[in-house]
Amino acid sequence: MKRNFSPLAVMKGKAVIRGFIKSSWWFLLPIILALPAQATNSMVDIDLVKVDKSARKMYLIQGDKIVKWYPIALGANPKGHKLREGDKRTPEGSYTLDFINEKSRFYRSIRINYPNTRDLARAELLGVSPGGQIMIHGQKNEAGPHPSLSRGEDWTDGCIAIANEQMDEFLSMVSVGTPITIEW
Repeated sequence: MKRNFSPLAVMKGKAVIRGFIKSSWWFLLPIILALPAQATNSMVDIDLVKVDKSARKMYLIQGDKIVKWYPIALGANPKGHKLREGDKRTPEGSYTLDFINEKSRFYRSIRINYPNTRDLARAELLGVSPGGQIMIHGQKNEAGPHPSLSRGEDWTDGCIAIANEQMDEFLSMVSVGTPITIEW
């Protein structure tokens, strides 16, 4: 059975649908806007974070593919492995990202599990404290001059710093337990 619709009925139907869409779609907006970012980031399962201190870059790696990279700032004395507390060096070696700090003094952060057993043994032989609380973090929260004004491009006390927007993206793609390799 074939239905015949008059042009007036079709136009009236379109007007009803348009009216519904114009007045009722707004409640879906947060869901629609959130879907692409969540879908993109949740599909990425980062296997390794690799830091190249000499190039000042941090790479997010999935399998054998670099998914994303960020320019970084390091400790104010970046060359070489961290030996003791206060040397302003970023450690070198293989570690694990083990804790997210949402109340960091530097926006948001994720901790690198430095010192490991090798670092502790080295510090004990040297008779020094190895230091700790090495993080990947965002920018300074407090007002006042940014540390880079007095220390230069490598301004942290041994941490790895990225922009706040990059930190948000990083934490959406990297989970606690992800291995990190840091080398010169």
